Amino acid sequence: MLREVQTARDRGAVKRRFLHELLLLGLLFVVYRVGRLLVAGHTREAFAHADQVWGLERRLRLPNELLLQDALLHNRGLVEAANSYYAAVHFPATVAFLAWLLLRRPQHYFWVRRTIVALTGAALAIHMLYPLAPPRLTPELGFIDTGAVFGPAVYGPPDGGSVANQFAAMPSLHIGWALLVAIGLIVATRTRWRWLWLAHPLVTSAVVVATANHYWLDGIVAVGLLGMALVAVGAPVMPGLRAWQAEPALPRQRRSTSRSGANASSRAPSTGPVGAVRVPTSTER
Repeated sequence: MLREVQTARDRGAVKRRFLHELLLLGLLFVVYRVGRLLVAGHTREAFAHADQVWGLERRLRLPNELLLQDALLHNRGLVEAANSYYAAVHFPATVAFLAWLLLRRPQHYFWVRRTIVALTGAALAIHMLYPLAPPRLTPELGFIDTGAVFGPAVYGPPDGGSVANQFAAMPSLHIGWALLVAIGLIVATRTRWRWLWLAHPLVTSAVVVATANHYWLDGIVAVGLLGMALVAVGAPVMPGLRAWQAEPALPRQRRSTSRSGANASSRAPSTGPVGAVRVPTSTER
C-alpha cells in the first residue's frame, strides 16, 4: 500500500515537472512571437544589414556560402533532404533531447535548460536589435531559396503572417541549439561513441548555409553566445568531458592486480598457522 502511494506521488511529481517545462517553452514561444512582431516592419534595415554581413565576411576571407550551395544543387535528392532536415529536425530533436534528460539524466537537465533559455534570450535580443535578411532573400547575390524552389518550403513571403521571424538570421539558433544538444549528450553519457553527436551541429551548419538560410557569421555568433551562456550558468561541461578518460582502464587494472596477488600467494612459502612458533631444524642450529 505504501509503495503504491509513493508511486502515485512520483507520477504526480513527474507530471507537474512536465507541466512546468511546457509552460516555460510556451513562454519562450510567446516572447519569440513578440520579437517577430517588433521587427516585422524593419525590412529596409534587414537588407542593409545583409549587405554589411556579406561585406564583412569577404573582408574576413570566410568561405563563400555560394560554393557550398552550388555543390548541393548538383543533386536534387540532396537538396530535398537538406530542406527536410532544416524543416523537421531542429525543434523536434531539441525537445526530444530535453525530455530524455528530464527522464533519464535529471542531474544534467537543469543546467541545460538554463543554458538554452539564456542562449535563446540573448539571440532574441539580437534579432530585435539587428534584423538580418537571410541569403535566400538576396537573389541578387546569386543565392537560391532551395525551400521555395525544390521543397519542402518552411517560410512564406517575408511580409506574410508566418510565426517565424524571417529577419532573425543573426544568430542561428539552429546551430546554437544543435551544438548544445551535442554537448549535453556528450557530457551526460559515457559511451566512447558519444563524440559522434558532434555530427549533429556539423550537419546542421552545412544544411543551413547550403540552403541559404544563414551566413557563416550567424553560426559563429551563435557558438560565441552559447559559450558565454555555458559560463554564465556554471554548466559542468569540462568535468563531464574529462570523466571518460580514466574509465576504460579500471577493469583491467583490477584483474591484473588480483592475478598478481594470486601468483604472489602461490609462490610464497607456507609459514604455518598465524601465530605458530617455528622450530629450527638441526642444520639451522
